[in-house]
Amino acid sequence: MGASSAMRRIQAGNALSAFGLGFTVPYLYVYVAQVRELGASTAGAVLAVFALAALVVLPFTGRVIDRRGPLPVLVGGALVASVGALAMGLAGTVPAAVAAAALLGAGTAVMQPALATMIVRSSTPSTRTRAFATQFFLANLGLGVGGLIGGQLVDEDRPGSFLLLFSVEAVMFLVLAAIALTVRLPRPAALPVPEPPGRSAAPERGMRDLLSHRAMVHLCLLGFVLFFACYGQFESGLAAYGTEAAGIGPSTLGIALAANTAVIVVAQFVVLRLVERRRRSRVIAAVGLIWAFAWVVAGFAGLGHGGQAVATAAFVSTYALFGLGEAMLSPTVAPLVADLAPAESVGRYNSAFALVKQVALAVGPAVGGPMGAALHGPYIVTFVLFSLGITVLALRLGRRLTPVQDQPSLVTASRVVAQGLPEPTAAAPAPVTAPVAASAPVTGAVG
Repeated sequence: MGASSAMRRIQAGNALSAFGLGFTVPYLYVYVAQVRELGASTAGAVLAVFALAALVVLPFTGRVIDRRGPLPVLVGGALVASVGALAMGLAGTVPAAVAAAALLGAGTAVMQPALATMIVRSSTPSTRTRAFATQFFLANLGLGVGGLIGGQLVDEDRPGSFLLLFSVEAVMFLVLAAIALTVRLPRPAALPVPEPPGRSAAPERGMRDLLSHRAMVHLCLLGFVLFFACYGQFESGLAAYGTEAAGIGPSTLGIALAANTAVIVVAQFVVLRLVERRRRSRVIAAVGLIWAFAWVVAGFAGLGHGGQAVATAAFVSTYALFGLGEAMLSPTVAPLVADLAPAESVGRYNSAFALVKQVALAVGPAVGGPMGAALHGPYIVTFVLFSLGITVLALRLGRRLTPVQDQPSLVTASRVVAQGLPEPTAAAPAPVTAPVAASAPVTGAVG
């Protein structure tokens, strides 16, 4: 199976699983609290367990991916998530809902770095940017379409309608597992077939190398701020601010989220053409400026100038601006994690970054929710500063990256034109085989 065929199957499975998630994600709180009549505190606990399960399994996921490959991890995660989704649809008690949330959270969490590693294995450094942009595009499209269809099927007075939604989600995870089993991944050239002796020390050595890799640690810090200042606020602080300060109703929140998804879907490949030949660090820095402006627009919505129509337009525009930034991040951050990783540690690096993301998504609502509801001015100022911090961190990260890592497409094109060399194949990616993140120039730069 060629790399392009493997990539098409991976992307198809990714889109279908996102489609299944879209059926249930917007309605999980309502389902637990109101439909099953378990109360708001139980619904909050279920959401917390969902996040906590991810934090528990991700530290171990990377080493399993690097030892056994991403395919068994993806299939296992999809099967666990499928059982969790079906169990959630049948849950009528607090213990059942919490157990289902743990399975669903753990399964979906390990799927993220496994999918990312499969994309790395099936791409070359020059095609990786577009591959991750396509993954992000299809995931958002799947979530949006799934949420739209799910909204037409759901009925708070009929618990059976929610069982249908969770059943669709469970089936989509099984479809992802089935598609993944048809994929044959090329083996990274730097990864030997037999495991080296004394393999019990490998995880510790790999983690030590990751923590001593200053560019990766810097990227993880940047990633935390990115997810904390944007994704961690969507359904908590920003929603609370819009409701309390700007007088936004629940229906407008839905429109704002739809605008966010629409901008991503419409702009993704237009943005990709603009950013793929620019330095990744500068693209991320530009995202910080765009998001800072988005927070200023949100602040204007809360001032009440111009009436409710103006406040609504400003609030929806905030989510749209966040979507533009997200479209710029998808072809930059995830490929950068892959290009920083040694070939034998791609799973660990992807899992470490996924763990940082989950921590930010857990901390973000805890900090932003109370501030957005009560401290309106300080809330906006705080996240304007966090967004400007993204710009500063991104520019500083750029000084730790090699030209190949910061602008791979330009370097690859120059190499092909100037030397007449073929581009590296997915089975033996030249920059990673070295590997990029552990090569002498990078060690000197970051060590």
